[in-house]
Amino acid sequence: MEGFDLSRPQNYWFNEISKIPHPSRHEKQLSDFIVEFAKERGLSWKQDHVWNVIVEKPASPGYEDAAPLILQAHIDMVPAKTDDSDHNFETDPLKLYVDEEGWLHATGTTLGSDDGHGVAYMLAVLDDDELPHPPLQCFFTTMEEIGLLGSMELKPEDVKADRMINLDGGGETSTGISAAGGCTVFIEQDIKWAASGGKTYRLDIGGLSGGHSGGQIHLEKGNAIVIAARILKEAMAKGLDFGLVSLKGGEKDNAIPRLASVTFNSLTDPEDIRNWVAESAQHIRTELEFSDPGLTVTVEDVKRSDKVITDGRKIIDYIYLMPNGFQHRSMAIEGLTVTSLNLGVAGTDNSQVWLDILIRSAMDHAAEDLKDRLDTLADVMGLRHVLAGRYSGWNYEPVSAMRELLRSVVAAHGGTLTEHAGHGGNECGVFKALNPKLDIITFGPKGSGAHTPAEKLDLSSFERSYQMLKEMISACH
Repeated sequence: MEGFDLSRPQNYWFNEISKIPHPSRHEKQLSDFIVEFAKERGLSWKQDHVWNVIVEKPASPGYEDAAPLILQAHIDMVPAKTDDSDHNFETDPLKLYVDEEGWLHATGTTLGSDDGHGVAYMLAVLDDDELPHPPLQCFFTTMEEIGLLGSMELKPEDVKADRMINLDGGGETSTGISAAGGCTVFIEQDIKWAASGGKTYRLDIGGLSGGHSGGQIHLEKGNAIVIAARILKEAMAKGLDFGLVSLKGGEKDNAIPRLASVTFNSLTDPEDIRNWVAESAQHIRTELEFSDPGLTVTVEDVKRSDKVITDGRKIIDYIYLMPNGFQHRSMAIEGLTVTSLNLGVAGTDNSQVWLDILIRSAMDHAAEDLKDRLDTLADVMGLRHVLAGRYSGWNYEPVSAMRELLRSVVAAHGGTLTEHAGHGGNECGVFKALNPKLDIITFGPKGSGAHTPAEKLDLSSFERSYQMLKEMISACH
């Protein structure tokens, strides 16, 4: 392929893994490829039930007494493609090409550089018999893109080092220093129906900007589900007769809800209902004037329902009382949200009302505190709470020998290391929980468009970053 020099080891291995389909939940073929790679080179390996692979390489001569080092990357990719693409991610190889500016792409699909670049780096390092290195553990993890599911199956005894380079980073001269852990809490109420009179109305909340609950929760955006509950509670305080028929809002627990609808029955005068709703809506618009000014609130008659949910007010009361949104910021890192929670989805079916709430924190005990608050409130109100998808955070540590090593390597190449902390989750938190003594850095080349068909990898940065990675490995005496 013109512009893609396969004599460069990292390019060769990236090209090889691009031939093997590996979207999330379909990593077995690539996992087996890595096992065969290890067998052919006489390296020890372990493959588990979710297709994580750990490959170990003994220290090179002169490094026998060096402390071991972990390299880590995930082998799954996000399967996104253009509308006109007929690519099948479960069976078809990626079609790579290089543009005129030296960026690597895949025709009509995601490239899989997230995290194929890290996988290629590890295969190249393991295949290099001339690179001086300490004992190496290379972790190839699965299902990262759908909730860190593969790495959460690892065991503490799998982690045999106190220092680690996570190769899911990017930017060449930047490194991560913190990430949020978290968990999902479901609040549930079984439905019993009761006959009801009155008219049926639907309250619709819209016009909000939404956003990712990791990156934008601190911006005080409106949550459509929370706003709907507040408007109804304020109307009830003024005398609204209320019977819940259905509740719907949000799409994902990691997205701030833009839309919500509540259908309800009421014997209250329709003019009073509209006036009360309009009054509350105006107050909330004033509060959101600078953070989410597009709020729309409407209430309209809909086809009459002859039944309502018994004790339907409970779930509205729960939403009204629960903590939600930004909770705590870092006092060490400017602009970093440390703890938050997001009521992301609400829904009803014929048997149940439910809420889906995502808690995030770099400190596990802070996430646990929020979970306990949600659980306690549910217990008081007679609702059921279910915990799902818990993963640990990676809290900022001001002293890091690995970070200083990376800083010196970046400086030797004429750059200045930048540090970034995020409120999203990543596998560093999972590994930190497995070994609290781990000194972790993130590292990787320049790229853009991850998770979209516009994804691309800067091949010159891919080359430079590989040289920098080898220098770091050899410096780990």
